[in-house]
Amino acid sequence: MKIATFNINGIKARVNALGDWLDEAQPDVALLQEIKSVDEAFPRELFEERGYNVETHGQKSFNGVAILSKLPLEDVRRGLPGDDSDEQARWIEATVVGETHAVRLCGLYLPNGNPVEFDDAGQPIRDGKYGYKLDWMDRLHARAQELLADEMPALMAGDYNIIPQAEDAAKPDSWRKDALFLPQSRDAFRRILNLGFTEAFRARTQGPGHYSFWDYQAGAWQRNNGIRIDHFLLTPQAADLLSDCQIDKDIRAREKPSDHVPVWIELNA
Repeated sequence: MKIATFNINGIKARVNALGDWLDEAQPDVALLQEIKSVDEAFPRELFEERGYNVETHGQKSFNGVAILSKLPLEDVRRGLPGDDSDEQARWIEATVVGETHAVRLCGLYLPNGNPVEFDDAGQPIRDGKYGYKLDWMDRLHARAQELLADEMPALMAGDYNIIPQAEDAAKPDSWRKDALFLPQSRDAFRRILNLGFTEAFRARTQGPGHYSFWDYQAGAWQRNNGIRIDHFLLTPQAADLLSDCQIDKDIRAREKPSDHVPVWIELNA
């Protein structure tokens, strides 16, 4: 079972590029972020024609997540539990049944968190957008515990807006005061990981120089000034099924690309 995550940065702008990549890569499931579309306007027919079942959780102009799956989607849920007042469309989950295993898929678009305000001691203030990011990660931690308790193969994948370690940035020093790389953000990510999850890419590939995002500005792509912020976190039952994890880096060089590229895993499921 090939499962991909892809922040497409706007379905309207990227629909042709996304279709081309799906035709080439042939994932069984694609978890999408930043569709930037209400559910009614999502071009589902273009993907249904390719054999995908489509489930979306969108909002106008911002955020939005979706699942495209060649396998039937069961028990679809929208919105990260824990805050009924949160109207941002950042979480969708469903179950797919492969040849040998059912897998719970959670697609996420974690808040960016910038700009961050700092106190007189230089410590980030847990308020505003950064407070929302950390609060969201607390809720993610709670959902992660529930997934582990279910003891079935499950994963949480998407744009985490977290640079886990210095080796995950070409120029880590330039990110020191950024919400993506602050110690508090990375600690929140590690607390989730340390519950018992496996970070799929690092389970397969070590060392620096592997990125999934390059800014549109300052020739970041041409200079390979990237960061790795798109991740798969697997429960132990899913990690046991993992056979591969790769980044489709070359997609970034194509016409009208997203600033992210697809990351995908293979599960023996």
